[in-house]
Amino acid sequence: MTKVELAKLRTVIPEMRRVRRIHFIGIGGAGMGGIAEVLANEGYQVTGSDLARNAVTERLAGLGAHIFVGHSAEHVAGASVVVVSTAIKQDNPELLAARELRIPIVRRAEMLAELMRFRHGIAIAGTHGKTTTTSLVASIYAEADRDPTFVIGGLLNSAGTNARLGSSRYLIAEADESDASFLHLQPMVSIVTNIEADHMDTYGGDFAKLKATFIEFLHNLPFYGLAVVCIDDPVIRGLLPEIARPTLTYGLSDDADVQVLDFVQTTNHSCFRVRRKEAGELQVTLNLPGIHNALNAAAAIAVATEDGVSDEAIIRALAKFEGVGRRFQQYGEFETGRGKAMLVDDYGHHPSEVKVTINAARAGWPEKRLVMVFQPHRYTRTRDLYEDFADVLSKVDVLVMLEVYAAGEEPIPGADGRALCRSIRSRGNLEPIFVATPDDVPAVLADLVGEGDLVLTQGAGNVGALARRLGEMKLSIESMKSGA
Repeated sequence: MTKVELAKLRTVIPEMRRVRRIHFIGIGGAGMGGIAEVLANEGYQVTGSDLARNAVTERLAGLGAHIFVGHSAEHVAGASVVVVSTAIKQDNPELLAARELRIPIVRRAEMLAELMRFRHGIAIAGTHGKTTTTSLVASIYAEADRDPTFVIGGLLNSAGTNARLGSSRYLIAEADESDASFLHLQPMVSIVTNIEADHMDTYGGDFAKLKATFIEFLHNLPFYGLAVVCIDDPVIRGLLPEIARPTLTYGLSDDADVQVLDFVQTTNHSCFRVRRKEAGELQVTLNLPGIHNALNAAAAIAVATEDGVSDEAIIRALAKFEGVGRRFQQYGEFETGRGKAMLVDDYGHHPSEVKVTINAARAGWPEKRLVMVFQPHRYTRTRDLYEDFADVLSKVDVLVMLEVYAAGEEPIPGADGRALCRSIRSRGNLEPIFVATPDDVPAVLADLVGEGDLVLTQGAGNVGALARRLGEMKLSIESMKSGA
């Protein structure tokens, strides 16, 4: 992108020319890092802090951002504005210093809203499938030469990043309902994939409040905007009469405006027809497994079709889609000492997400024994969805259970990994194995995994690092067990 193009982008919001330096507290997260990357590419001076360096901070440093390891009050001195992650506690020294210095403090979604303010925003929300759906929309628009800006909660493999600054008017972004901050966004198009009970502490444990918040999110659309929603979801179907905006539905249901038909999965590919009421049918090959991903693709197809993207661009983009980091990410085969096993890593951490991942694995590789390494994420989620977790985790052949990844929460008695193991064991179908940390898993797997097994590492915490060690470093379980 030329300096002239950058200058034009900087004048999209003329008032932000006063902003010189933008400081991010918790810059290493995918969502925070994505916005920081877009701003750095727009020419702003970006600084940020986090507890440790990671791939996100290294990429930002390569773009000229100054990264601090650890938090200190002096890091915010001279900042025009401070962007704060929801994971940051109120006693953070940088947050306290920003307040004392009267530096404006905004949440991630507020900064995203400013980026979206004078662009054609497409926001993707929902309990499950946000990241993949956002990635599919971005990939289709890129294939159609729309050159969108995108901010995604996971790594878009084809781009090698989770965010990119485009030259067009389009901004495609994942919208986060976990803290209700998505209400800051005012897009032109909104997708809602589904609505289930999650992050209920934000909503006072009141599911009706969660539903009302999603309606409010959709009503942030202008009267000429477009809501694209999955009619298969019973909660969304029930809310349809309350959505006072132009609406397109998608799903497997016969009354969907965009309907998925004749779904067939072959290992990690899917084929299906898409019937569109306002356009012709499409025959789609999707480079992803699972019928849930066919639905995600249907949402992307609905948006793209409505915006005049050609069928040819849609078909090409879906066929060559390279996936998203930690969303059924396949690492190939690895040696166990007892033969070769297949390794897959997945971010899903809600019972419904775990269920569709298991279903995709069973559909694609029905002959393989399924060995899951599961790490629960947050004590509150484990407590609130305890029985659902116990039910779905009982569906695998072998279960290795890790302790809950706290994500800053305090332990809750009876809502931990050992308790889940006891509940699953009491059902009589499975004998789960509890392992305290991911570092201890390789030695356990060495005695469990054999020729032809499918090992699935599952969860939103640091369990993904285990898959990366096995997959990217090409270490066998036997070598890890011996400490090599």
